[in-house]
Amino acid sequence: MKPVIGISCGSFHDKAWCPPIFGHRQTYVNAVVDAGGVPLLIPSLEDERVLRVLYDRLDGLLLAGGGDIQPSYYGEQPHERLGNIDPLRDQTEMPLARWAVAEGKPLLGICRGVQVMNVALGGSLYQDIPTQVKTTLEHDESYTREDWTYMAHAIRIEEDSKLASFLGTELMSTNSLHHQAVKAIAPGLRPVAWAPDGIIEGLEGTTEHFLVGVQCHPEALQKHADPRWQALFRAFVKECVAWQHGVLA
Repeated sequence: MKPVIGISCGSFHDKAWCPPIFGHRQTYVNAVVDAGGVPLLIPSLEDERVLRVLYDRLDGLLLAGGGDIQPSYYGEQPHERLGNIDPLRDQTEMPLARWAVAEGKPLLGICRGVQVMNVALGGSLYQDIPTQVKTTLEHDESYTREDWTYMAHAIRIEEDSKLASFLGTELMSTNSLHHQAVKAIAPGLRPVAWAPDGIIEGLEGTTEHFLVGVQCHPEALQKHADPRWQALFRAFVKECVAWQHGVLA
């Protein structure tokens, strides 16, 4: 059977007087399906017992992109440039990330997802790159251009990283749609990719467990813009198959 991969959802409001909608972008679903997985959208849940039942049915976890994380999770007060937060999503994703790391379940973090990984394990974030980091790069340039496939800048990838082995390169260009970034790195993680200004673009676990996070949006590139990213999703799904069959990395 194909592995079931949970994709964390955000909350969206179509009308102010209506209850929120839980969901996410089609590109995440497509990337999982194209790689051989079965996507299952995870709603934000208040009851952690219900969340645990859902989590236990997953063979892998994809923490997807979205808004900012509440800075109280890493011991800071909100910065004046903090963007929209989704408290219930934070409340849902933090335990999901910790459970996956503790149990060795494959975990892939994308954009907000790599930030959640880092914060859940004890790291911190730059709340707003333009005001907290000296740089001339626009890390939200693909967003401001309204083009998910716009290659905003290059990234350098550590030679001995899983990410480099998947992609077959140590230097590539990528899209960029974020204004927050990893600051202090959590225990058990290591940086494996960087933008030219030093902003961390990739994290991995320090064990053989599939624990990989990227700051860019490969799900929007893997189809046509840069098919090399398909290898990341294939490797992730392969590890989810191994988990499904009780074979730990």
